[in-house]
Amino acid sequence: MLFNVVLEKEDNWIIAECPALPGCVSQGKDEKEALENIKEAITAWLWAENQKAMEKENKESVLVSIG
Repeated sequence: MLFNVVLEKEDNWIIAECPALPGCVSQGKDEKEALENIKEAITAWLWAENQKAMEKENKESVLVSIG
């Protein structure tokens, strides 16, 4: 999967945000670190949303990998 990420310099940090995933934000001391961190944040955001969705369902499910 591909996501657009917006980078913004703030003080001595690079802030990385994924607009497609509300609230999915991270940071780093430089662009490389910020991008590594936002990748982890995207993975965590998607996992958390999947967990919330499955808590609402009372059906049997199957895991599917898209990576």
